[in-house]
This record gives sequence, C-alpha cells and structure tokens, in this order.
Amino acid sequence: MSTIAGIAIPDSALAREITELVRDTETDLLYHHSRRVFLFGALTGKARALTYDPELLYAAAMFHDMGLMPAHASKTERFEVDGANAARAFLTGKGIAQDDIDVVWASIALHTTPGIPRHMKPEIALLTAGVEMDVLGLGFETVRSADREKVAEVHPRGPSFKTGIVDAFYEGIRAKPETTFGNVKADVMAYKEPGFQRTDFVQCILHNPWSR
Repeated sequence: MSTIAGIAIPDSALAREITELVRDTETDLLYHHSRRVFLFGALTGKARALTYDPELLYAAAMFHDMGLMPAHASKTERFEVDGANAARAFLTGKGIAQDDIDVVWASIALHTTPGIPRHMKPEIALLTAGVEMDVLGLGFETVRSADREKVAEVHPRGPSFKTGIVDAFYEGIRAKPETTFGNVKADVMAYKEPGFQRTDFVQCILHNPWSR
C-alpha cells in the first residue's frame, strides 16, 4: 500500500480494479486530478478529524469525472449523474452494501453543487472539498503546504491544468447544453437586480492560486 502525504491509498482488490479502469478510460489530466481529489479530500478529513470510509471516498473520487468520457456519457443526463451511474453500475455486484453505493452515487452527483455536500455524510462532503481544493483553490488553509506539494509531486497538475480542465468540461457537456441548467436563484437575482453579478466558475478556475 502506497502512502502520499501521510494518506494511505486504498489497496484492496476493488480499489485496484477501480484504479486500473480509470487509468485506462480517462485522460492523464483527469486521472491525476481524480487522485489529487481523493488525497485532498482525505487530508481535509484528517484535518477536521472526520470519520469516513477511505475506500468509498476513493471510489467517488476516481469516478467523479467519468461522465465526461464518451463511453460513459448519456445524451440527456448531467455529466455528474453519468459519472454517478457509472460508479453505481461498477460497484453493484461487488459485495458493496446498497447504502454505501448510494453514498458514492450522491457524492459524485453533488460534487458541483456548492453549499450542500458539506452538510451530508463525510464521504460526500470530502469529495466536494477535494474537488474544490484542486480546481478552485478553496480550503487551502486546512492542508499543510508541504502536503499539497507532495500530492502535486506524485500527481502533477502540469502548466496547462487550468485550461485543460475547462476544455474537458466543455467537451463533456457541449452536446447537451440543457443539462447545465443549475442554480435557479442566480436567475432570480439577475431578473430582480440588474446589477447582480454571478460568480464565474471559469474565472475561479483560471485565478486559482494553486499553480502546481
């Protein structure tokens, strides 16, 4: 079992099978991103003294962007749901309790919905925390700089990660733009207050202070 920044990477037969599948299916950019998401989520859990199942968090992290890959993309579902469905299909019949599969499903389905996951089960909260740290630079204060650097050393982001992750999103959703309908409250604010400015997700990525 390998350890990175003090976090043990799950090494069960199931975890190894997940790693092999994702490594063979996703791009290098998404594979390394998914591993960093697990590690940053786990480091956040350690800092917050949360009790969670590392294997469930690992499964959620590794599958969370699977819906961006053509082989797992539907024509009508949000990419998050496609990834959650891929994880559920993979875990079903593997001896995993249905409640645990449901946690993995919810973790992935909600990982781009800010403000809700942190109030749910630790695995759900930590997946979103890992994504937000790697993509948006949120939560840096909860993880030591040395640990972040070690994670980036083993699973490098590369100089083109920020634009690369935006491109990966675009390629995964451009054929079904209707699935991007999201937080209706922003639409209400824009309608009632002409000066309202939405938070721009892409700009948050491009200005993420995490540069490695």
